[in-house]
Amino acid sequence: MMPQPAASTAPANDPTQRRLMAGIGIVTLLVLVIMIAELAIGGRPDPAPLRAASTLLDGPWRFHVGDDPGWAAPDMEDSRWETMDMTAPAGSHDGDVGLPDYVGGWMAHGHPGYHGYAWYRRTVTIPAGDVSWAILGPTLVEDGYELYWNGRLLGGSGRLGPDPHLVGTRPLQFALPAGAEGTTGVLAIRTYMLPSSATSAEGGGMHTPPILAPQPAADALHRAQWQRTIAGYIVDAVEPAAMLALIGLALVYGSRSRHKAFLAFACVALALTAARRLNNAIVSWTDLQDLTTYVWLASVMWIPMISAWLLAWNRWCRPAWRSIDVLAVALGIAGIVGVLGHQATWTSVSRLGSIALFVVIAVRIARSGPMRVLALAALASIVAALFGAELLAPLGVPGIWFPFNIGVSRTQYIYAISIPLLAFLLVRDLSPRGARAQEEMAPAEAGALADLR
Repeated sequence: MMPQPAASTAPANDPTQRRLMAGIGIVTLLVLVIMIAELAIGGRPDPAPLRAASTLLDGPWRFHVGDDPGWAAPDMEDSRWETMDMTAPAGSHDGDVGLPDYVGGWMAHGHPGYHGYAWYRRTVTIPAGDVSWAILGPTLVEDGYELYWNGRLLGGSGRLGPDPHLVGTRPLQFALPAGAEGTTGVLAIRTYMLPSSATSAEGGGMHTPPILAPQPAADALHRAQWQRTIAGYIVDAVEPAAMLALIGLALVYGSRSRHKAFLAFACVALALTAARRLNNAIVSWTDLQDLTTYVWLASVMWIPMISAWLLAWNRWCRPAWRSIDVLAVALGIAGIVGVLGHQATWTSVSRLGSIALFVVIAVRIARSGPMRVLALAALASIVAALFGAELLAPLGVPGIWFPFNIGVSRTQYIYAISIPLLAFLLVRDLSPRGARAQEEMAPAEAGALADLR
């Protein structure tokens, strides 16, 4: 009997594959257009007529570190407090979302390294008239605040007190009491910075001054602020949704995959990656998660995420190397020790060792892996997203770009490439219809031939 030719490692496209790849391309382009439109809308400056009708409460504020509830009282003597200028340089914005009117915090004003409570106070004159007025709270505060008018608490972000519970600062609007028109009052802002918050040269306290605005201009400005905040984190919501859709695609067509073990671990890695990215939007848009939990998850979640990607890609070239599995788990443990024990050396060993393992896997794929060009491109994009600080920052690639005046991180750009690449790889890896049955019959035929011999 003539020997059978070896099966090709490059799967041929069947109609289902062609439809799926066309759909992936169309959806990717459609989402890209929608994201560009959302960024363009969110990044527009506040309408000039609204800003002209309102007053940015910048300029000098009285400032004092520490905490005393009595500091909210309008008649409290604050003449000996420090003066902090909240006037922003022209065109300034924060380094994350692109929020305008950005001012350095208390660490840039004589209090480096300070964490805890601090108060801001200033006198505000409300114009006379028949309209009601509101204060648009500062859109960026590290890490939470309460806003008082003449000693009366109007609201704030999070809960302050003996056991602070802080959430992400987002646009808030506070209506001034009836009868405030034509009067002068004291606006006091109590702020608190978590001890676990990262220390930077400009960290701490209020970074954008509040805005005094009449109705209905206050409502319109509040909507504009929310549009900017939504745009700032919309990619962190859309990309996780795309990752979950990719998991769904794998579950539906996984039975036809030639690399089922790769697919299983890749789904776990995608789920962890989606959770890590979505975490940013959740804490920035809602009160569902406090900042302490967010910081903890951000510092820990990358460890199982990297381990899952290593275990997945180790199974693209068969057989999987047991040594890579063992090292991936060991490096994950080292990363956990480094994070929980605040051991930077262990953290560096975990990350650099993981990069080395990805390089070994890439060499295996380049030598003998199926669909090596597409697989290597997908692998490279994942590695670049996971290790941008080690691989891209030394090359001068900035961590955040500001298209349309809205911050988009380099990680978000890279995942925008890696997600469709992974989708194409998944679809190209599917066995054509009928091929699975033939592959299942092959072992039986080989056994029959052995019996004949």
